[in-house]
Amino acid sequence: MVPEPKSPDVDRSALSVRRLVFFPAVCCLGLSAFFTQLVLMRELLSAFSGNELVLGIVLGNWMLLTGIGASLGRTAGRLRSPIIVFVAAEILIALLPIADVFLLRWLRNVVFLRGAEVGVTETVASCFLLLAPYCLATGYVLTVACTAPRASPADWIGRVYSLDNLGNVLGGLAFLIVLAHCSNHFTMLYWAAGVNLVCAALVAKAAGKPRLAAAAALILAAMAGLLAWGDLDDISRRLEYAGQHVVFHGDSPYGSLVVTESAGQLNFIHSGVPLFSTHNVARIEEAVHYAMAQRPHARRVLLISGGISGTARELLKYPVAAIDYVELDPLVLEVARRLLPESLADPRIHVVQGDGRQFVRQTAKRYDVVIADVPDPGTSQLNRFYTREFFAEVRRILTPGGVLSLSLGTYENYLGKELGRMIGVAYETLRIMYANVLMLPGSRVFFLASDGPLTADVAPRMEAAGVQARLVNRDYLKGMLTADRMADLRRAISSVAPVNEDFSPILYYCHLRYWMSQFEVRFGLLEGLLAALLVIYLVRLRPVPLVVFCGGFAASALEVVLLLAFQVLFGSLYYQVGLIVTMFMLGLVIGATLIGRWLVGWGRPHLAALAIAIAVFAALLPLALLAVGRSAGPAGTVAIPLLTLALAVLVGMEFPLAAKVDFQNPAATSARLYTADYVGGALGALLVSTLLIPMLGVFAVCFLTAGLNVVAAGIMLVRGR
Repeated sequence: MVPEPKSPDVDRSALSVRRLVFFPAVCCLGLSAFFTQLVLMRELLSAFSGNELVLGIVLGNWMLLTGIGASLGRTAGRLRSPIIVFVAAEILIALLPIADVFLLRWLRNVVFLRGAEVGVTETVASCFLLLAPYCLATGYVLTVACTAPRASPADWIGRVYSLDNLGNVLGGLAFLIVLAHCSNHFTMLYWAAGVNLVCAALVAKAAGKPRLAAAAALILAAMAGLLAWGDLDDISRRLEYAGQHVVFHGDSPYGSLVVTESAGQLNFIHSGVPLFSTHNVARIEEAVHYAMAQRPHARRVLLISGGISGTARELLKYPVAAIDYVELDPLVLEVARRLLPESLADPRIHVVQGDGRQFVRQTAKRYDVVIADVPDPGTSQLNRFYTREFFAEVRRILTPGGVLSLSLGTYENYLGKELGRMIGVAYETLRIMYANVLMLPGSRVFFLASDGPLTADVAPRMEAAGVQARLVNRDYLKGMLTADRMADLRRAISSVAPVNEDFSPILYYCHLRYWMSQFEVRFGLLEGLLAALLVIYLVRLRPVPLVVFCGGFAASALEVVLLLAFQVLFGSLYYQVGLIVTMFMLGLVIGATLIGRWLVGWGRPHLAALAIAIAVFAALLPLALLAVGRSAGPAGTVAIPLLTLALAVLVGMEFPLAAKVDFQNPAATSARLYTADYVGGALGALLVSTLLIPMLGVFAVCFLTAGLNVVAAGIMLVRGR
């Protein structure tokens, strides 16, 4: 046990509650942060389109604001009673997320036009304003925690770092084991708030602050009363969808599902993205008949997503013997069976709950037609269904002459530059895998690929097969498949386009540009101010914070790489992805704990060596991912969590060592290092997920990350003294 430091200005009340502050309370802050980040990220993605740029904006704002809060913590050393500030901040942190989620759902359609997508500048500003109170408070309170015992040794900062991440680990385990299966977002936040308020009351009481303890207990009782009085989840959902009848709302580990009813039409909305509407006849019939008209006598059909919208039932107009319908979220299937029982009632429809790509990779069945009725590749998760590797996997399970069908974009009568770029990439990627590729300009651009013949004469083939559709008939197709619309598509593929691959997902970057082209993107005052502050900050960084900054960048960048690799190689298995995040937090704890035992005798050269070790890990990661990709069975699924753990151990060792070699005083040192860590993480999350991976590819990002850490190590060795 570390002996109590002796100093004439020791705050004895703070020292007496040291264990209460640093063991349960700081852990609870980490636990609360895990749930809050998970919930607010989902809510913000639902509110603002949910594409990769929005994800980067949310993560970037989160880490940047937390870093600013930590920087503001420089003043914590001048506080008369850090314990009081700590308890007050813990109470605030308990309540803010609940208010944030309620306000976000209520005000989203008040501030912005209902149903309209929100532009980039507005998204940045909204995320910044919504996250600022919580993130600034959490960043500030971490610095306060480092100064609460007053005469703290340098290694106390490392202990706070370890305990905060231990709380994240406990939050991850609680989510994986319990809350992911039974809770909505408000329930998760209630649990986190309750734990924080109990800890705040205990710390205040032990510190001899009975009034503050009573205030925390009173707020806890009021929150319990609010929970018993009304369902904030239900109230906020009805405010969010005012004017529509909310038939169902709920959450699963795969996202939030809301079903609304308007004029007899059911609308399924998953994590803010419309899945389908039951009366969207054109969308349903186009998805089915363009593909089935190519092989009207197909016996076996694989349908990836979209089946409950009516596509599965529409397929039964053909003489199919079996339809395998794969849907990822079990909640979608459960609600569909309750609200649309006829959609999947036919015995020829076999429902499979799971990841569509994983099913394609593992199945031994063969299909005459495969229809991938998935949304546009707006994220790396969805991009997996538009890559060369996926097309090769589908080709393996097709019968000779079988057909793959998918669609992209929204096409009226004008083919813009960005949509044309998307079409060119998708066509080129299909062309290298299949002998024939046909594009049909419906309400979306439909792609048909096969090693057998394909035809644009859809109506005669449907009529010959005796298939009648409500909308997609000879007259409809005559208006859609016109010469000028077909010529537009040919122009889109006239120039050479890159191939979309799992580890070089250029198509989701193209989709990002396509999405941004719908707005007047402005580099506003907020963005300019943040960019200027970032440049000033980076120029003034000293060697030790620079190493921590590059370590934070590596942590975010390589964690994104590992998550992407896991999804690509093993499917969108959300529990395992949650496990990867938890393993990362566990690695930070292990690394910080190990270095805490070795601090005596370690100095700046060892910190530079850790930066080099992270660089070596990043440089070797592509080889490791290629090896994992070639392996089969459960060994591969274990490898990526272990790689994540190894990365986190190295990153976790940096922070406590940096606190020792750069120690000035608890407030200044913790503020400086937490700021560097979070700002590096913010840049890594924002740049890697939105630009660097799609433009440069996964392997180039690994090498870039390695180079940054080598540079930081070199500066440390040359200028460290």
